[in-house]
Amino acid sequence: MTLNETIARLRAGHLMVRDASEWDELSTELRRAYDSNDDELIEQLQPQFLQSWRTVTRYVLRDTFDAVGIVVTDPGHPWGIATLTANGTSCEPLLCHAGESGSERAEGAYAGLRLLTFADTMTNYVGCLTRLFDEQD
Repeated sequence: MTLNETIARLRAGHLMVRDASEWDELSTELRRAYDSNDDELIEQLQPQFLQSWRTVTRYVLRDTFDAVGIVVTDPGHPWGIATLTANGTSCEPLLCHAGESGSERAEGAYAGLRLLTFADTMTNYVGCLTRLFDEQD
C-alpha cells in the first residue's frame, strides 16, 4: 500500500465516524468550554473527542496500519491521537498545536487551548505518516 492509499484510508476512516464539520464543531465546543472554564462541559466533551480520534486510529484503521508496517500504541501527549512507529521511528499526531503540552491542558486548567480543525489534524497526521513512509524507503 502506498502513502497516498494510506492517507485516503485514514481520512475515510475518520469521516465514517463524523463528517469534517462535526469534527470541527466538537473541537470548537471543547475549546469554548476551556475558554470559559466550564469543567462540566469539558468533562462531557473531552473524553468523547479524544476517544473518537483514538478509537478510529487504533481499531478502525488497524488493518491499514498493519499492512504498511506501522505499529499503533497509546499516545504519550495528553492531546495525542496515538504513537505511530515504523522501522524505529515514532511520531505522534496531535489534536492541538504542538507548543501546547503538559497534562494540565488535558485536565481543563488551560484556557486558550488551540485545538486543531479536522483539516489541520489531517495535515498533522499526514506529516507523521510521511516521515514513517520515508523511513521505510
